[in-house]
Amino acid sequence: MRAVQLQAPGGPEVLELVTLALPEPSPGQVRVRAVAIGAGGPDVLIRNGSYKWMPPMPAIPGNEMAGTVDAVGAGVDAARVGQRVLVSARELPQRGGCYAEAICVPAEAPFVLPDAIAFDDAVSLGNFQLAIALLASNGNAPAQAILVPGAAGGVATALAQVARERGLRVIGTASTPEKQAFALAHGVDVLVDGDPARIAEQVMAQTGGRGVDLAFDHLGGALFTACLHALAPSGMLVSYNIVQGPPSADVFDTLRQLLGRSLAVRTFSIHAVDADRTLRRGLMEQAIALMAAGRVRAPRASRFPLAEARQVHQLLDQGGTLGKIVLHP
Repeated sequence: MRAVQLQAPGGPEVLELVTLALPEPSPGQVRVRAVAIGAGGPDVLIRNGSYKWMPPMPAIPGNEMAGTVDAVGAGVDAARVGQRVLVSARELPQRGGCYAEAICVPAEAPFVLPDAIAFDDAVSLGNFQLAIALLASNGNAPAQAILVPGAAGGVATALAQVARERGLRVIGTASTPEKQAFALAHGVDVLVDGDPARIAEQVMAQTGGRGVDLAFDHLGGALFTACLHALAPSGMLVSYNIVQGPPSADVFDTLRQLLGRSLAVRTFSIHAVDADRTLRRGLMEQAIALMAAGRVRAPRASRFPLAEARQVHQLLDQGGTLGKIVLHP
């Protein structure tokens, strides 16, 4: 079979299309033949060697694969053959492994895909799983509105859709006309200026001076502090990435300045549920049910052959792509 592999971390040039023996499922395993493979940020981290959950070298990147079970190992019901499934590396002993024409995984790892979910759409389900977990950051306390900066991003569009499906008002930011249109088409109700110096003022104007119950910051820096000022009483800022580094302002001092609002800050990682199989899989099952029912939808996909993984990683390094990137074997 063909797969994309790297012998050592580096830039896109370290990705090599290789031919490997087709894996045979061991006892208790199924083999999944790929139809669609998701490409995204965690794959870049594996490629450049900075992922905290690195697989050993030589490594095959890829954390999402949708396809069909085409072989089973001893002890697995042969009726599984032909089953439509999603493989998420969150369910595997190690991350990665999906940039391949086939993968063998524990029989209990894949998620069954309803016919209503196309394979290309299925590889976006991880973002909806993450979105559902993010929205639970405040214990699923009652909320009216949320703030989603960078609302055209993959996680952000999933977050906006799940929030709107729950009846929340979604306020977002997006930097270009194309991204603004994309955000509005994927769950955002209203856009405000993303300038940290102005964002809180505009959020307050959009909420009648109340603010938002949850703000989701993926950048850090000045945006982190601006999001605090945009919160409603008892609101929570959820920091799920820190691309621009930590804020220069003293966070605790800012919280004390806003003491009358009783605000909270949570740092978030989906890896917090790594050891809780029931919760982790339950989040994905919720995402599958929402998409199967048409209550959320995968963003449009940009499709590339698996052989063009290097070009895809060049695009990922450049940033700015809209929608999901899907590799076809």
